[in-house]
Amino acid sequence: MGKIAVTPEPSSRSASVPDPSRAAHLAAFQQLQQSGQMPEAAAHLARALDLRSFVTLPFRGSVPVARVLVLQSILAGNVLMHRFLNDRLFAVHVLLVEFWQPGTPLPEHDLVFNAIGDADVRQEALALAERILQHTSAPLLNPPSAVLPTSRASNADRLRLLPGLRTANTARVNRSDLAADSLAEVLLRHRLSFPMLVRAPGFHMGQNCLLVHEEAQLHDALEQLPGDELLLMEYLDARSPDGCWRKYRVLFLDGQLYPVHLAVSRHWKVHYFSAEMAGSAPHREEDAQFLAGMQAVLGSVGIATLDRLQRALGLDYGGVDFGLGADGRILLFEANANMAVIRPPGEAIWEYRRPAVERIYEAFHRMLLHRVCAPWPSDSATASGAVAARC
Repeated sequence: MGKIAVTPEPSSRSASVPDPSRAAHLAAFQQLQQSGQMPEAAAHLARALDLRSFVTLPFRGSVPVARVLVLQSILAGNVLMHRFLNDRLFAVHVLLVEFWQPGTPLPEHDLVFNAIGDADVRQEALALAERILQHTSAPLLNPPSAVLPTSRASNADRLRLLPGLRTANTARVNRSDLAADSLAEVLLRHRLSFPMLVRAPGFHMGQNCLLVHEEAQLHDALEQLPGDELLLMEYLDARSPDGCWRKYRVLFLDGQLYPVHLAVSRHWKVHYFSAEMAGSAPHREEDAQFLAGMQAVLGSVGIATLDRLQRALGLDYGGVDFGLGADGRILLFEANANMAVIRPPGEAIWEYRRPAVERIYEAFHRMLLHRVCAPWPSDSATASGAVAARC
């Protein structure tokens, strides 16, 4: 993760006359990329390839309902936004924050969505987004200031006292701190013990995340995981009495809770794509019951806990992955803006999922329209003609 493959586009300059400036920027890009300085590397890549800071996506409608400016990083860690932005309703400009140069005008827009969502690895990109946002007064969704505190370690600390919620003691440490002579002190300071999770920041869907039960396994894990910094996390056991692990996902959207899925697995590392769902009708029935009646499954106390969590996060679009403890508490796995909602495949066995997913897509569209319309009266000269007509 984090590497950028480069296939330079042909430039207008003759191939027989190399551009020394372009070559210097490419050399700087490659050097900075190798040393892990990705934001600086991306800036040199932009200059080398003469890239613009924003890209306009194809619009297939007649008149856009709203013009949306999406802020993204050229690196990983972005919210999967484009699936929500119907290209017959919304005209979309994507601004790559590392490529933006001060003084460059922003494309015309009615709304800004900050899609930089991974606070564990994209702090620099979020800081760049903050500077860019000083040049617009349009309504903003998912401000960087709300995304920044959602790293795994920050969430574990700031959400610890929320009633009904259990967070995992979490520490971000340098791998050199995990040497045999310093490990005990590190674990004591951060209230950690075996078993625990060890993971590389910035990876998702279980990638580069290992469960270690003893010190010998930890040293083996260090050989497998990339990066100079690692996350140590208390292992929250979400195993049910039937021996399966269950992971719930709930989306936080414009102040409301929406069930996304319930995944059931016989392995502790449970994700919907790898869980035993396609081959198990009983597991799909559990999923269907959760989607159709989240409150009945979680109870009023569980729903109240999720509502408190949503308000604590303060995201316009975000969500939570969690399990249920034996004491009924919500076991927080992660809560941030990087929660994907993917339409189900076409097979008949997934039809039960479609209404819940479509409700989320419709709610997302309503949120955009509400945010665009709310600041401006229908006769405002500030809004685009299409927005004024719709509002």
